[in-house]
Amino acid sequence: MEHHSLSDVHQSVDVNGKSKWKRIFAFLGPAYLVSVGYMDPGNWATDLAGGSQYGYKLLWVLLMSNLMALLLQSLSARLGIVRGRDLAQANRETYPPAVNFILYILAEIAIAATDLAEVLGMAIGLQLLTGLPLIWGVSLTILDTFLLLFLQQYGIRKMEAFIIALVAIVGTSFLIELLLVKPEMSEVVQGFIPTIPDNNALYIAIGIIGATVMPHNLYLHSALVQTRKIKKDSKGIRQAIKMNFIDSTIALNLAFLVNAAILILAAAAFYKTGRTDIAEIQDAHQLLDKLLGTKLAPILFAVALIAAGQSSTVTGTLAGQIVMEGYLRLRINPWLRRIITRLLAIVPALLTILIFGDNEVGALLVFSQVLLSLQLGFAIIPLIHFVSDKKLMGEFVISNTTKVISWIVTALLVYLNLRMVFTEAFDYMSGTGNMAIDTLVILGCLGFVILLAITILYPLRQRYREDAAAGIHKTQVSLGDMETPVYNRIAMALDFTAKDRDIITNAIAHGNEHTEYILIHIVESASAKYSGKESDDLETRKDQEQLDTYITLLKSRGIHAKGVLGFRRRAKEIARIVKEENADFLVLGAHGHKGFKDWLYGETANQVRHHVNIPVLLVQ
Repeated sequence: MEHHSLSDVHQSVDVNGKSKWKRIFAFLGPAYLVSVGYMDPGNWATDLAGGSQYGYKLLWVLLMSNLMALLLQSLSARLGIVRGRDLAQANRETYPPAVNFILYILAEIAIAATDLAEVLGMAIGLQLLTGLPLIWGVSLTILDTFLLLFLQQYGIRKMEAFIIALVAIVGTSFLIELLLVKPEMSEVVQGFIPTIPDNNALYIAIGIIGATVMPHNLYLHSALVQTRKIKKDSKGIRQAIKMNFIDSTIALNLAFLVNAAILILAAAAFYKTGRTDIAEIQDAHQLLDKLLGTKLAPILFAVALIAAGQSSTVTGTLAGQIVMEGYLRLRINPWLRRIITRLLAIVPALLTILIFGDNEVGALLVFSQVLLSLQLGFAIIPLIHFVSDKKLMGEFVISNTTKVISWIVTALLVYLNLRMVFTEAFDYMSGTGNMAIDTLVILGCLGFVILLAITILYPLRQRYREDAAAGIHKTQVSLGDMETPVYNRIAMALDFTAKDRDIITNAIAHGNEHTEYILIHIVESASAKYSGKESDDLETRKDQEQLDTYITLLKSRGIHAKGVLGFRRRAKEIARIVKEENADFLVLGAHGHKGFKDWLYGETANQVRHHVNIPVLLVQ
């Protein structure tokens, strides 16, 4: 069975048979969901530090980071379009199970770290806007768990529109900020000339680059491009690659403009006034109204921070779903997945605030970026291997020039992130004086290097390349003797609505003249849930009458039928009756709701499928 990325919305946007402009707009969207990761609260601190300490001199670093991001995201989109695989699925098909499991754990840690930065950013934004204590702001962020559930029921295009609206809020807020601060454009332009004033500027530049490319975005983009239904011929694939590159260029340039606006704002408002010590988001907010002489500036700053955090948290959850399904082939309810991800972020944030106070929130933000750095190489390296493999990519393999540039970018990013990780590790070791902890840190660093080496070298093995290709296009498949199944006892679950006609019709279509049909209905009155079979309330009697009416009508047509009432829990009762009646086929009506309503009303069909071992037909 083939597993699709984000199966609920896979190929849900048809780009075929449209006019030129409608087709273009149909392609636009995935990169905007990706772009929010490049302007999330975790990026703000490095932009503020760079602008307040060095003015406009590090703008070129932001531009270089954006070009790197554009290259890597376009490779991620290419993988999804050409192979129909997201990065997690491609890893699963290439690396051995033990390595895949470690890569999965690292990916989950990276997503939790991303969510941690977003939780803290939103909590800080709420505190700056309303004065709400940070600990309460962090606690309230669990409520946005339901936002994704709400958006998912309206499809991927509505979700993209929501994210674009939040990005527009962030962009508009900073545009107004720039109009208020009135930077010298001649000095801004000079900031694009590469220069590193001193060693501290180099450290901040490393932080900017390290915080730009986020591993979860590579998983996300390779899955989101598959929401478009394209023609799988050479022309259709080339068009999709081209349109997604345009989409990425527009979206990531918008993200660049937002990051540049934060740095320019910090340079004009703080560097120019001698406040070169600003690196905390809270400090920047507090000084904006004093330096610019307007209350509007800090309000816009806080609103942008909340919008950035909220948009990033939606895309982080989608990335978590992609990683779990791709590596483990495990699909769980979206609300459960969201709560798990959010709790992994909230718990450390709450503990830090409770134990160390609000002052350590900045340090926790830095720590989240270090965790992201740990995972980056394990996302980029496999990605370049996959899109460089002619056997798997065919005519859409990347050119030799692109390969060289990609590996140079990868080497630079991995080096910068390794440097950051090892610097943090050795700084920590020098302060502990505990031999056991120091040994664990050293072993951890050694294991990190070994895993990195495996990630680089394993795909180069020719044997496994052939195995991976064979896993995608199995040629020697035998279907055996395909005998038509005969069903002797067909059960059908009825809810006494207009859907019953379709359920009964489909059930009869799968039977024969000797088949016996079992009509099942679950009584859901308060009395039935409490008394079960002993219930004798009006609803139970009316349900039995309706069941008897159906049976009489079927028997008048020469169809063998019997009726069984069930009580209390729908899914378990249907499964119990099916087993007791020895049914060999089951027909169910699909309720048609999803997202939050699934969680509210229950997912009868899914639960029944997991409790029976016979074929189940869902009638929509």
